[in-house]
Amino acid sequence: MPGTVSLQPTAIPIVDFACFGDGTSPEATEIGKQLVKACREVGFAYFRNTGIPQAEVDCMFEWSRRLFSLPIETKLLAPHPKEGWKHRGYSGVGREQASQMVFDPTQLAAIRKQTPDFKESFDIGRNNCPHISNVWLPEQVLPGFRDAASAFFDTCRRFEIEKLLPALSLGLELPGGGEFLGKYHQEAENQLRLLHYPAAPAEVFARGEKGRVGAHTDYALGTILFQDDIGGLEVESPHGSGNFVAASPIPGTVVFNIGDFLMRWSNDTLKSTLHRVCAPQNDGKLGMIKERFSIPYFMSADRDLLIDCLPGCWDEDTPKKYEPVTAGAYVDMRLDATYS
Repeated sequence: MPGTVSLQPTAIPIVDFACFGDGTSPEATEIGKQLVKACREVGFAYFRNTGIPQAEVDCMFEWSRRLFSLPIETKLLAPHPKEGWKHRGYSGVGREQASQMVFDPTQLAAIRKQTPDFKESFDIGRNNCPHISNVWLPEQVLPGFRDAASAFFDTCRRFEIEKLLPALSLGLELPGGGEFLGKYHQEAENQLRLLHYPAAPAEVFARGEKGRVGAHTDYALGTILFQDDIGGLEVESPHGSGNFVAASPIPGTVVFNIGDFLMRWSNDTLKSTLHRVCAPQNDGKLGMIKERFSIPYFMSADRDLLIDCLPGCWDEDTPKKYEPVTAGAYVDMRLDATYS
């Protein structure tokens, strides 16, 4: 396994949205430039002052703990469908194995025989989506969970539409100022994922019998990640080095990273960076690795729109590297390669 480089969390830039406002000020443009610089050079950033209330984040983590503490037979009342691209509902430990740009069925089968990701998850999308329906637990099993998760999805969506996409548009100097990327994200084809990495003896991680999540990139536009204070997220730095830096939790921030689809859309101007989740140090004398909770919010462009290279990301000297593709076809292909 590639080594970890012990660097301070500030090796990953911090972008502060405090002065972003409605996205029309010079301060907003400067924030957009800082964001795009981070996305070009690192592919990751910490966000501060997003406007997402910490109380809502804390509440969602509490719901996640309550959900994953339920008996397995209860959680399986909302099972993930057999199709990998139908990313909704509950997936138990061992159902997923991160794969990196592998699509051949024989190769995927071999990868899935390796140590599966030692985590469980629950996936949620927007309600009333015509393409894919949410898979919920019966209301009486965990009263209030459905409403709380849907409300938090909407909170993340507001930040995406009102600040994140405008900042990226401004930083990339796209036509129409801060409105360009938002026009491709009207359908909220996004995914809120609750993740639980169970506690386990440190020795099983050391022997390679269990792993949290191997090195991979995300598939779609980008990801906002809320993490607890346990840590374990690591980011490759610099690109292709095989060395990883710890993306340690910083109070009052969320983590953002570029996905493969936006890297492709930008003609590789923005970088989708390998990252992984490793087991932290064991819990003292007990020899146990503590459980970890995280909540990523994955963002994707409208699935049926044909996406070509972004304006300003290609010219005669830098021709387009990729054919046009719909976001739906691309992300579905990647999800099918992940889920067994």
